[in-house]
Amino acid sequence: MRVAIITESYPPDVNGVAHCALQTARHLARRGHQPLVVAPAPAPGVRVPHDGPAPIVHVPSLPLPGYPQVRVALPSRKLAAAVAAHRPDVVHLASPFVLGARGAALAARLGLPSVAVYQTDLAGYARTYLGAGELAAWRRIRAVHTAAGLTLAPSRASLHALREHGVPRTHLWPRGVDTERFGPRHRDQALRRELAPNGELLVGYVGRLAPEKHVELLAEAAALPGVRTVVVGDGPSEGALRAALPGAHFLGRRTGDDLARIYASLDVFVHTGPFETFCQTVQEAQASGVAVVAPAVGGPLDLVEHGRTGLLVRPRDAAAVGDAVARLREAPALRAGLAAAGHAAVAGRTWEAVGDLLLGHYARLIEAGAVTAR
Repeated sequence: MRVAIITESYPPDVNGVAHCALQTARHLARRGHQPLVVAPAPAPGVRVPHDGPAPIVHVPSLPLPGYPQVRVALPSRKLAAAVAAHRPDVVHLASPFVLGARGAALAARLGLPSVAVYQTDLAGYARTYLGAGELAAWRRIRAVHTAAGLTLAPSRASLHALREHGVPRTHLWPRGVDTERFGPRHRDQALRRELAPNGELLVGYVGRLAPEKHVELLAEAAALPGVRTVVVGDGPSEGALRAALPGAHFLGRRTGDDLARIYASLDVFVHTGPFETFCQTVQEAQASGVAVVAPAVGGPLDLVEHGRTGLLVRPRDAAAVGDAVARLREAPALRAGLAAAGHAAVAGRTWEAVGDLLLGHYARLIEAGAVTAR
């Protein structure tokens, strides 16, 4: 099968869309298929890995104003030329909005089956950055996804939101986790001594440092006696967060085995963002054998069973986050139980298993098109 993956983001970008697109390309290649990736060009001077699972076509891009880590694709004939040359059996649209919208229109024009993967809560982002515009964001989402033959949502909450806003032909497709990279075996006592020299409870966040992530909600937890806080990631909110969390260790962007070592060395992982369509970092923390605290909204509802595989707290409530961390600080047995149950819960959620589910969606879409043609 020949697949054109048209994605709004791809490594060396570090975010959920880029990671999922990379894992999709890897799985297709492992299964003997032929993926092609079309993505916005990275910033000038940024090194692009050349050992990836698929050839990459970069289209011209510009940085998003105020958030230069995000690149937005410009109109370009390279998209149509790349897709035509690849002759795909299916077009995979990863979090389509700008480049993906053009990809959806192109697939429709060429009569190619297309799968749109919903991954970004654009309505929530509009509320965060603009204070309005949610309805306009949903109109855009509905228009782009209606043009695709199938839309895949990563969680039940996302699936419900898409259907509630009139997006047709929706199905559930969760995300996998790299259980070979992330695991409790990477716990590093030397790192723990460096970050928590007096044996404090080590509490961490991993992700982008951007307004929609609301990392400032860690403030009350970070101020607790006997707690040290670690923040991993970068983004436009870093300066404000350093002021809001004066005692925290800011480790910057980390990837690969280095990130796995940090995850496994935590005692508690806290995610604060209320706009997660899935929340990959919760899965990675669970795979690392770490107790998890997350907001009771969106994607985390599929990943955390309160009191068994983690703790759910009221969204956007710093006091609730602080109370949950304080509870886990005082209850090491509860912390260990949540960590063990969370680790067991993700054991079967490999990218291989999830990738095969995606191949099934492709096959059914292609067959439906063939039946219609006949």
